[in-house]
Amino acid sequence: MSNFTIKLPKNLYRAAQVRELERIAIEDKGISGFKLMQTAAAVVFSAIRDRWPQTRHLIVFVGAGNNGGDGYALAALAKGAGIGVEVIQLKDSDQLKGDARLAFELASDKQTSFHSFSESSEIDEAGHAHTIVVDALLGTGIDRDVTGDYQLAIERINAMYCPVVAVDIPSGLSADTGKCFGRAVEADLTVTFVGMKQGLLTGQGRDFAGEITFASLEVSEEIYTSDEAPIPFTHRIDINDVSRDLFPRRLSSHKGNHGHVVIIGGEVGLGGAALLAAEAAQRAGAGLVSVITRSSHRPAFLARQPELMVWGTEDENSDPGTLLEKATTIAIGPGLGTNKWSRHLFQHALSAQQAHGTPLVVDADGLNLLAERIATGAPLKRSNWILTPHPGEAATLLNCSTEEIQSDRFSAVSKLADLLGGICLLKGSGSLICDGEDSSRRFLSTEGNAGMATAGMGDVLTGIVASLVGQGLDLSAALSCGVSIHGEAADLAMEFGGEKGMTASDLFPFIRQLVNQPLS
Repeated sequence: MSNFTIKLPKNLYRAAQVRELERIAIEDKGISGFKLMQTAAAVVFSAIRDRWPQTRHLIVFVGAGNNGGDGYALAALAKGAGIGVEVIQLKDSDQLKGDARLAFELASDKQTSFHSFSESSEIDEAGHAHTIVVDALLGTGIDRDVTGDYQLAIERINAMYCPVVAVDIPSGLSADTGKCFGRAVEADLTVTFVGMKQGLLTGQGRDFAGEITFASLEVSEEIYTSDEAPIPFTHRIDINDVSRDLFPRRLSSHKGNHGHVVIIGGEVGLGGAALLAAEAAQRAGAGLVSVITRSSHRPAFLARQPELMVWGTEDENSDPGTLLEKATTIAIGPGLGTNKWSRHLFQHALSAQQAHGTPLVVDADGLNLLAERIATGAPLKRSNWILTPHPGEAATLLNCSTEEIQSDRFSAVSKLADLLGGICLLKGSGSLICDGEDSSRRFLSTEGNAGMATAGMGDVLTGIVASLVGQGLDLSAALSCGVSIHGEAADLAMEFGGEKGMTASDLFPFIRQLVNQPLS
């Protein structure tokens, strides 16, 4: 887990909800909007000096709204502290109103240097030592592609060689979804206020936000908990939250107390996926792990992991139904394929789930086979399963494009839960979880890193989650806990050896470590 994410709030909001929190603070609690603006400027200035203590010069890009007002207030504060400041205005100062106007006048009183965007090309950031560029252009209100001078200003900011600080949110980024509206500022540091914007933590948000710090701007806790306050749209989870579900084993326990996980998958040429899922289930604490796969895989599986029980589909008198009756949980999909053999096993898993009430974890090709059934109009909404698609698989399930999924990941995971029930995960940067029984229950994980962009990571997650279900966790807790363990294990692997070159099996020692060391 990134060090900065540990300090971020757990409650995540949409932009309109943050504006409502600000309204309550201003109208109901008597905090002036201009005071909030000045406090925001002070927080940004402090963050800059903490991160870059040698700062001697600011170039502040400002728009006409309150985000621009924050920029003007920051300019006034920096100027008063002896820092050189140049403000680049995207709109003429006579268009400023309300608190933004007051902030402009404050900066004017400090003899701040103002430049229109059209005449600012002569400003060279290299002409000053220790320069920081500040983005105070657009704020959270944007809902369409950036065009005109704003687009040009964003492109110019991104071309500069100085560190970039975004005020509240990088301009051009959706606070609600993390979608980039054509162009967005690529910040090194984002200082966000009042309510944590969920779009900063998923999708493209992490690409543009850089390090994130949060400040409530002295808004009191009672405003967040008042009857008027909006209910957070999403809740952030990490290893510290889910560790409460990880209990030590009883001294008298035996293997039968910790679940029998059955992994189904591993078509010819794809056996590694099922093997990774099976080993992950073992490392996460399952008492017994069986694999239903091609018989030809048995020697390799047992050579790698002799503790596994490998049931081959080409064995004499083979019938997967007998083994599935004994399963505490079933995971289907890793390396399964989408041929006749695959469909046969998929039907066995669905039948066992229905006949015995066995929880089912569906991933990879299991999801593709599920999408085939959805296309036929077959009713497939169930409560007792976990679905774990990546954006491409989610697009197949919802019959849309991957781009549509990624443009609003929150909406996509809710649609999956509404359509299919159970507990749904949308994998990716800022993985999202949604409960099919109540699609307003959404969770976002801040664990994990770009080193996980490699084959087999999803298979390991499937094994972890199936193991936790088999050990008795309810589906929601198992998925939340599994996602956090998976991401944190990858973060520990990154600390050990870096992102590039990380493999899925590099996570195994850290998975074992995490399930054995519950955090307080």
